[in-house]
Amino acid sequence: MKNTVKRKFMLMAARIMGVMTVGSAAMITAFAAPSDSSKASLDDVTSPIIDLLKNVLNVLIPLVAAVGAIFCVSLGLKYSKAEEPQEREKAKQHLKSAIIGFVLIFVLVVALRIATPIFTDWMNDNSPKN
Repeated sequence: MKNTVKRKFMLMAARIMGVMTVGSAAMITAFAAPSDSSKASLDDVTSPIIDLLKNVLNVLIPLVAAVGAIFCVSLGLKYSKAEEPQEREKAKQHLKSAIIGFVLIFVLVVALRIATPIFTDWMNDNSPKN
């Protein structure tokens, strides 16, 4: 039973990553096509990508929190059901690693969400003016 839950989780994660990849590729292809003007401004090129990134991050923050909570609860149940000391120690280490990993992922996603406007402003301030 544990393997089927793990497989379902991995398939769901792979599907989400696939949709994000296809969506990103479609956005880049759509906006990389030559336009009517001979030179596109930097803002015209980057704004769709920044908007896509903001939308993905708005979905990703609660998704990471929910998946992390569910996964940590399942590992906590595994820890509480462990009877042998080696099994209990192994479950405890897995739970610690999962908590550290999900906190790190959450912090990095939030940091990217906060840093996106800062980098966008920096890029616009330092780009050559037409």
